[in-house]
Amino acid sequence: MDYFKARVNRRDFKGMIGAAPQNQTDPQIMRILPACWFTGADPQAILAPAKASLHGYPMTAHATTLPKTPTFDLGGRRALVVGASSGIGLGAAVALARAGARVTLGARHLAPLTQLSDALAQEGLRAETCVMDLSDVEDMQDKVRRLGLFDILLNSAGLARHARADLTTPDDFDAVMAVNLRGAYFVTQAVANGLLAAGKPGSLINISSQMGHVGGPERAVYCASKFALEGFTKAMAIDWGAANIRVNTICPTFIRTPLTEPTFADPNSLKWVQEKISLPRTGVVSDVLGAVLYLASDASGMVTGSALMIDGGWTAG
Repeated sequence: MDYFKARVNRRDFKGMIGAAPQNQTDPQIMRILPACWFTGADPQAILAPAKASLHGYPMTAHATTLPKTPTFDLGGRRALVVGASSGIGLGAAVALARAGARVTLGARHLAPLTQLSDALAQEGLRAETCVMDLSDVEDMQDKVRRLGLFDILLNSAGLARHARADLTTPDDFDAVMAVNLRGAYFVTQAVANGLLAAGKPGSLINISSQMGHVGGPERAVYCASKFALEGFTKAMAIDWGAANIRVNTICPTFIRTPLTEPTFADPNSLKWVQEKISLPRTGVVSDVLGAVLYLASDASGMVTGSALMIDGGWTAG
């Protein structure tokens, strides 16, 4: 074909450019159009493939795929709540039951557990009770085995005996460690062993503290117990991750509970707490319950070996 006869005139070339949508100014498309000018090829045949894929993406319309929203529903799951007689443990038991879990309430004294179970029954919620002392590891583990498989553990049992480090007694040290560290370790192990034997996933949660991340006056023993709790949480998460058993902690600031009343009752201690918290108030039990439901549910399915801070900004500074 004669070169000069084959090419189209400049007016046709301008028409080709004008035919292209204004948003198709990609250099790849502009390289196609001169080919029509020199060869006389059909511009529609040249442009069709380019129009079909601008920047490598199909030009055809597709419906947007929306992500799945995780659920906090715990229907069909069993939860063991230790330390359920008061404070954060009591609140956690209520939250888990309202989310659909079948809850077993554990603590050292039966009377408050019965009262809580009766209160839940008035809302149509089912809860069992079990007297349980974490400092008696053998008895506690035997009871966990006999109670059956639990999908969720929420351990809120705790003990505090505050004194300056130079005044700590061996009895105080041992008493705090027996519950906050030894008891927490072995109740977590007991629930995990049931899940491992059954080949089931689970979520194991210990209530730790901001004092597992910072120090505080007259808190040496308590801090030691909570730092250790944070450590074994990370190690257990590694050990049991392949079995889809998640292990996490919740780390509240000073929440108004029977355990913290002595701190709030002391003017100097209260002033210290208020100065350390960035937010303009101190914490209450309900501030922790959202974290409980999050970690217990599939909403936190990729969270393990973590510490969820509920500290009003205490550890941010």
